[in-house]
Amino acid sequence: MHQLSDPIIALNGLGPKAQQKLNAIGIFNLEHLLFHLPTHYQDKTKLAKLNQVQVGDEALIQLTIERIKQVSTRRRQLLCYLSDSGHQGLLLRFFHFNQYQKQNFVRGDIIQCFGEIKISKNGLEMHHPEYRLISKGQTHLLEKTLSPIYALTANIHQAQMKKWIGIALETLQQSDLSDNFKNLANNSMPTLKQALNTLHHPKVNDNIEQIANFKHPSQQRLIIEELCAQRLSLLQLKDKRKSEKSNTFKIKSTLTKKILNALEFQLTQAQQRSIDEINSDLASNHPMLRLLQGDVGSGKTIVAVFACLQAIENGFQATIMAPTEILAAQHLQGFSNYLTPLGVNIAFLTGSQGAIQRTEQLEKINSGEAQIIIGTHALFQAQVIFDKLGLVIIDEQHKFGVHQRLSLVQKAHNTPHQLVMTATPIPRSLTMSAYADLDCSVIDELPPGRKPTKTIALGNDKKDKVIEKIKQICTTGNQVYWVCTLIEESEALRAESATNTHHYLQENLEELSVVLIHGKMHKDEKSTIMAQFSKGQIDVLVATTVIEVGVNVTNASLMVIENSERLGLAQLHQLRGRVGRGTDASICILMYQVPLSHSAFARLNTLRQTNDGFKIAQKDLELRGPGEILGTQQTGIANMKIANIVRDRYLLKQVHFYSKQFLKLSKDKQQALITRWITDDKSQYGNT
Repeated sequence: MHQLSDPIIALNGLGPKAQQKLNAIGIFNLEHLLFHLPTHYQDKTKLAKLNQVQVGDEALIQLTIERIKQVSTRRRQLLCYLSDSGHQGLLLRFFHFNQYQKQNFVRGDIIQCFGEIKISKNGLEMHHPEYRLISKGQTHLLEKTLSPIYALTANIHQAQMKKWIGIALETLQQSDLSDNFKNLANNSMPTLKQALNTLHHPKVNDNIEQIANFKHPSQQRLIIEELCAQRLSLLQLKDKRKSEKSNTFKIKSTLTKKILNALEFQLTQAQQRSIDEINSDLASNHPMLRLLQGDVGSGKTIVAVFACLQAIENGFQATIMAPTEILAAQHLQGFSNYLTPLGVNIAFLTGSQGAIQRTEQLEKINSGEAQIIIGTHALFQAQVIFDKLGLVIIDEQHKFGVHQRLSLVQKAHNTPHQLVMTATPIPRSLTMSAYADLDCSVIDELPPGRKPTKTIALGNDKKDKVIEKIKQICTTGNQVYWVCTLIEESEALRAESATNTHHYLQENLEELSVVLIHGKMHKDEKSTIMAQFSKGQIDVLVATTVIEVGVNVTNASLMVIENSERLGLAQLHQLRGRVGRGTDASICILMYQVPLSHSAFARLNTLRQTNDGFKIAQKDLELRGPGEILGTQQTGIANMKIANIVRDRYLLKQVHFYSKQFLKLSKDKQQALITRWITDDKSQYGNT
């Protein structure tokens, strides 16, 4: 008799190769098989009649074989003609078959077949159905419950997976499976055993519509438990980090007051609140790990500057890492504007620097001469040795992998304080679950005087109207971005190339300065162009999405995005955020290629209706799911066994309620819950 703790290799017919493939998807023992839940179900509980089925339905039908025919068209086919007692027919079509299979079909035999009903000029058809020859004594396809269909991995077949999970379910009936929710207060949910049995083999009278929509009580039971496990695992990481020691910063105000006096604007309440929260963390002897969220243009950079000032005044270095050279260069410019007048020394490190410049910057970093170090992925490299690193700031944190961030953190003598920033606002309920291991600060208001950007959607055939609008904008002294999604022509994607668009605009805007910038240009050339645009020397900047983040030109008031249907909501919102930074009213024109898909229409319509980054992020989550938005650190959130943090967000209050109860239990009981649902090792995230 098997035990649920038995490794899967103990199952008959499951060899080392299959074991390795199942291990790769988190299945190591029989209990793990129980939690490999069906993706959908097939209904083989009753026989359907041909006069009742509809095209597109999956149906189980019992008919009589009328004749067999092999045809040699472009693809060799075996045709099996069936009929019912009313002489209505169904054709079984096989593109792959052997002689034994062909000989097995005999006129007059009774056959059961299950598959999708299709239609052709010959009438109703099934292609490669599952079938049994009843006349030959083969087992019926009829089932007492709905038939589960499971997600598979390479070379593992559905029949094999069903067999192994069937053994695990049989073992479950004879075993005690610890039910983590059994003694929790106010728990009226199904038991764990009941939920698993129901979901692997729903009965005909179970609410199939609820199951299809993940609203069945058995699913809710498991979803809540899995989300509790994820939340507890992240809180454990937070506790582990809080137990570590870091450098305690004494909060000082000498440099802070100098910058505040020099600022040409007032900090918003949200900015000041975020600065206070960061300072509170820095004053602790435990390492800060804080997420700073803020919409496009909300003023995250100045908050980061104030954090760096505390590191400098306490004798430590601070480093700011950005995902692209353009954004890193933008940070260099912004930080230099604020800090150079204070005598702060800044180093800059990117992968494209020449050997002499690179060596010079590395020496400044190593000697401690550089107090602020700004760079890209180049900061990860072994040659980069900090003198006294105390604060790490990661911008657009979701674009960096866990190991990359960890390699930077490990360059400090003590665990440094960390501030991670994102311009992709995340709804609060999702933040509390997906980033439970981080403390969060939110800049939820824009600087005063900012006017919302008006957003218009136009078909690509309306370019003449856009040209006229550009002339009007530039006549008033303002500037224009024209963003293309490709550098070179691609007929397959039907997208205008930036180079062709550049020529087109030059021909139609002869009186204006129209310049092209894209990612394949040399760094110095890009920097020169951006500097000219910032100074107002260029009227229209034709760009690829290299200008998505970080570029700050207050005089730019028109953004044109070509083939906007090809971009995601978050990226479109980021691009739109490049305008509306000055006092003049700004416009974003979303040009698109018809016909629009349903999801593309939903994206463009959302942008037309709102400038609120949090509402846009919520819609983006609904359209794309959490994986893209949360990034690489939270891969566990995106790859859960049954829960979907966006679809199931209505359950998050219950998740938080039960999580609090679990936190009162012993560490062993908490760990038992985590281990059941999380089979990968997340300890690596603890220092990130």
